[in-house]
Amino acid sequence: MRISTSQFYNQNIQTMDNEQSQLATYYQQLSSGTALTTPADNPLAAAQAVQLTMVSASYSQYTTNQNAALTSLQLEDKTLSSVTGTMQAISSQVVRAGDGSLNDSDRASIAKALQGYRDQLLTLANTSDGAGNYVFSGFQATTQPFTNATGGGVNYHGDDGIREAQVADTRQVATNDSGSSVFLSVPSVGTTPVSAGNAANTGTGTIGRASITNPVVTTNGHSYSIAFGGTAAAPTYTVTDNTVVPPTTTAATAYNANTPIPLGAGMQVAITGAPNPGDTFSVTPSTAPQNSSMFSTLDSMIAALQQPVSNNPAAQATLSNALTTGLSAFQNSLTNVTVVQASVGGREQELQALQTTTQTNSLQTKSDLASLTGVDMVSAISNFELTQNALQAAQQSFVKIQGMSLFQYIGG
Repeated sequence: MRISTSQFYNQNIQTMDNEQSQLATYYQQLSSGTALTTPADNPLAAAQAVQLTMVSASYSQYTTNQNAALTSLQLEDKTLSSVTGTMQAISSQVVRAGDGSLNDSDRASIAKALQGYRDQLLTLANTSDGAGNYVFSGFQATTQPFTNATGGGVNYHGDDGIREAQVADTRQVATNDSGSSVFLSVPSVGTTPVSAGNAANTGTGTIGRASITNPVVTTNGHSYSIAFGGTAAAPTYTVTDNTVVPPTTTAATAYNANTPIPLGAGMQVAITGAPNPGDTFSVTPSTAPQNSSMFSTLDSMIAALQQPVSNNPAAQATLSNALTTGLSAFQNSLTNVTVVQASVGGREQELQALQTTTQTNSLQTKSDLASLTGVDMVSAISNFELTQNALQAAQQSFVKIQGMSLFQYIGG
């Protein structure tokens, strides 16, 4: 086989070019630390690297969302802890106010203390984060949720919106609770009906807390009114179920202070003292609007404690009824706050678990991506040295061989 001079030159130049190109590739890998500089280096690995990069970016965003959500929930949790502590202090003061040995001045002092606690509750209800976003305003994050209402209670300027954060591929977590759900509502489960006496009553009858005698009876959630008739010497009462349509009223029954009054088939309430004919009492569900706002409840108790009742048995009975009503409704509100706080705590625990999982998955993804695109330095240096030696050998061989010819051999 004959090898022409041009063919000889071309083959050697091509060999050295290939070695030079390979050497440049190894040099690029060593200097950048990346095995994939272009998709052409390894199309399959490049496609996998794109997928892993997208997954890694998702984990980074989830981590950011989880941290932000956890910060919001921790602020709410801390605020609700303060609310709970304040409400417990209020309950203690109300119980103390029911002490019959106190005078009007003592009760007025308790009313002032309760007003201070109320101001604390309003401040807590208007808590905001460092960025000026209110915790309990729903979607209206920059709007102060609560202001005092004329005549007692508060006005709510937020909405019922629940802000959610995407914290995993298929999981969103609520990062707030609306002010209406925390401060202006009461759950039906775990709370008790609210007993009340009419402020216009003239007798000395006082109503106690309603008790459930049969938990499965549906009428336990109905609204009842108790009206007294007969005579002062022989009082009677009737019970009206105001929830059914039309309302139903029982026959007049002789009143006995030692006998509880049945309400429906599963609830009863005790009324003691001497109600006058025309006096009325009520037992309403915990979820009724008049029982749901902790601020309205607190304002009613403060107003009742500010009224003088000394040496006035009827006024003392009215105060006792007001405190019984207020304390029952306020305890229901406290139950609601603890339920919300438990929900917040559960979400915090979930986020902390997700943070651990996300961090683990993120590290694994980054490791897989590094294995796919990174350079094995030992192997790359070895290949670089081997290719460099091969190029040098090819160059030196070409220099020696290209000068050889038949004429030189004959002449020699």
